[in-house]
This record gives sequence, structure tokens and C-alpha cells, in this order.
Amino acid sequence: MINERKAYSSLKEKISWAFYDWANSSFSSVIITFIFPAYFVQHIAETRAEGTASWGLLTGSAGALVALGGPLLGAFVDQAGWRKTWIALFTLGCILCAASLWFVKPHPEYKLLAMILVGTGIIFSEYAFILYNAMLPELVEKDQIGRWSGWGWSFGYTGGVLCLVCSLGILTYAALFFDTHNAQDVRATFVFVALWYLLFSLPFFLFTPSNRPTKNFAKAAKEGFEQVKNLLTHIGKFRNIFQFFIAWMIYTDGLVTLFAFGGVYAAATFNLNTKEVLIFGITLNVSAGIGAASLAFLDDKIGSKLMIVLSLICLTTLGICALSAQTLFYFWLLALFLGVFVGPVQASSRAYLARLAPPELRNQLFGFYFLSGKVTSFVGPLLVGWITYLSGSPRLGMIPIIVFFAIGLLLTLPLSSDRTSKE
Repeated sequence: MINERKAYSSLKEKISWAFYDWANSSFSSVIITFIFPAYFVQHIAETRAEGTASWGLLTGSAGALVALGGPLLGAFVDQAGWRKTWIALFTLGCILCAASLWFVKPHPEYKLLAMILVGTGIIFSEYAFILYNAMLPELVEKDQIGRWSGWGWSFGYTGGVLCLVCSLGILTYAALFFDTHNAQDVRATFVFVALWYLLFSLPFFLFTPSNRPTKNFAKAAKEGFEQVKNLLTHIGKFRNIFQFFIAWMIYTDGLVTLFAFGGVYAAATFNLNTKEVLIFGITLNVSAGIGAASLAFLDDKIGSKLMIVLSLICLTTLGICALSAQTLFYFWLLALFLGVFVGPVQASSRAYLARLAPPELRNQLFGFYFLSGKVTSFVGPLLVGWITYLSGSPRLGMIPIIVFFAIGLLLTLPLSSDRTSKE
């Protein structure tokens, strides 16, 4: 195992850590959530229903591969070291996939290429983020984990918003530089994402602490596999944490699906064009960033469990109202309020485990945390895709998201408070 650092990091190192979320969010916002999904459904797929189903298959399959490989990767890096090197490799891979989307033209013959590039990019992005998140307990004091977890998410949403704003500028003035009839304006935003990701990930690689290699590849792979197997065998000894993993597994599936299909649903239900979807994405990310930043201190004050419960109540209630909205105005308004609670539930989940995990098991438990967050992440997108395909209704297809939030809430309620639990 890699020894935990004896002293916590400087403010510059913590901010540099948070800036990686700023960089990574460009791929999530533009490629996974808003611009590319709308482009894929409206201009590459033969029909919108078929495009939605294909997008569900794509994101679901990529999530399944992350679930299978992510925990083993985390355990391997935990044993071998060189964490920042692996993050750099996955980051570069994701950047290359984003830049290559320039070659995906608005025609069904480019559908396979689009799915390969986006699917590979998702896997690289998620692998990098697994290793990135595991750094939090080593960088931040325990009584500040909630705020830094929230601020990290708010950095991500802020970066996502600014990248979307710049992309909107590209689309607005694209006629001066690009052939809009061949969707060069839209495709240029994908290249812009690659440049954004590259530039703003540099502070992370330059200023955050590194861990040194401790074992050779073969030994680290063998012991990493044993670590995962041992954790799966003995996780039941930590009943409260195990129950949290189950709750997290379910409600994070709702979040993953919401991110994957938010832009698709808005485009298909209210007939939004690419620019309108982009504006919707910008405002939604603004509300999410405000929620993550403003409620970060509240996590440290009332505890992560209560923050998770409050966030899930609001997500469930507002989600039901948003799917019932018949006009674009009310849908937009409800979606903005819903976005306020997306960041806090993610940040508080990360902080909850960081507070409860025993120091000697922290790396292993974070590995299982990411396993539980990814092992069923393909279920939601697949359900939404197939329900939409079978019913022909994007509105009905989004119902599983609300169900995931509600079940996650019910499973979270009995958990011990992170302010009192001794586990």
C-alpha cells in the first residue's frame, strides 16, 4: 500500500486539484450531456427514437466497461504508484477522442465512428476521474472535506458553464469561419473541448503531489487483484458503509442517466435546436455550480448524510414536476431548481465516505465506492433508451431516473450520521 502523506497539502495544491474538475467537465458538458448528444440524435441517427436508443446503448456499454475495469485499475495504481502518470495517459486519450470527433459528419454513415470515439472517451475520462477523486482524503483535513468536495464540484460546473458559453460563441459566429451546411460549426466545438481539457488540466499535473512507484507491474497487478477480492469478501464487516454503497449505487445511476439524457430529452421533447440545447445546458450548469458552492459549508455543519437526504428529496420532487411540465418555460424553470441539488448530492456522497472510512482502509474503500458507483451505471441509460424506443416517448423513458432517486433516498434514511458514527 502507498503510505498516506503526513502533512496536508497547501492551498495552491488543493486549488490545482479542483482545477482538474474544471478541465474534465468540458468533455462531460459538451460531449456527453448537451451538444454532441443533440447532434447525434438530430443529425447522425436516422430517427430520433433510434438515436436515443443508440445513445443509451453507447453510454450504458461504456459505463459497464468502467465498472469492470475501474476497480481493478484503482487497486493496481494503489499498489504500483504513478497515479498522476496514469491520470495523464487517460486524460490524453480522452482529449484525442474529443478532437477526433471533428471527422464525424452529419450523416448516418458516421454513426459507428461517433459511438467508438465517444465510448472510448467516456472510459478514459471516467478512469482518470476515479484516480483523481481518490486523492481527496490525502489532500484535505477531515473537518474541511465537505467544503473542498463541494468546491471541487463547483469548479467543475463553472468550467462546464464557461466551456459551453465559449461553444455558444463558436456556434453564433461560426458562419464567418466554417461551412455551417456541413455542421463544421458544431464539430468545431468538439475540437475546442480538446484544447480546453488540455490547457486547464496543466495546473493539476504541475502542482499537485505525486506518489512514487512502489512495485513492479506484475506484482502490483497481482496484489491489486487480491486487494479487490479481499475487499469484496470482507466488506460486510462494515455494515453502515456497505449499506451506503448500495444506496449510492442506485441514486448515482439516476445522476449518470440524467447527465447522459438531459440534453437529449430537451431536444426531443421540446424540439430544441443545437443552440437552444446549449443555452439550456449553460443555465443548468450555472444552477448546479451555485448549489455545489453555496451548500459546501452546510455539509461540514450538518453532516454529509443529512445533505444527501435533503438533496435526494428535492431531486425526486422536482424531477417529477419537470417530467410533468407541458411547456418549455416550466420545464426550464423546474430544471434550474433541480440543478441546484445535483452538485451537493455528489459532493456530500464523496465526503460521507471520506469521513467514515478508517484511515488504514481508506484507499480500498474508495476503490469499492467507485465500483458501486459504476457497477450498475449502464442500467439507467439502457432502461431510458429501451423504454423510449419501445414507447416512442422520451417523457416515459425518463421515468427510471425518478425511481432511482426515490429508492436511493429510502436506502439512505437508515444510515448512521457521519457526525456520530464510530464505524
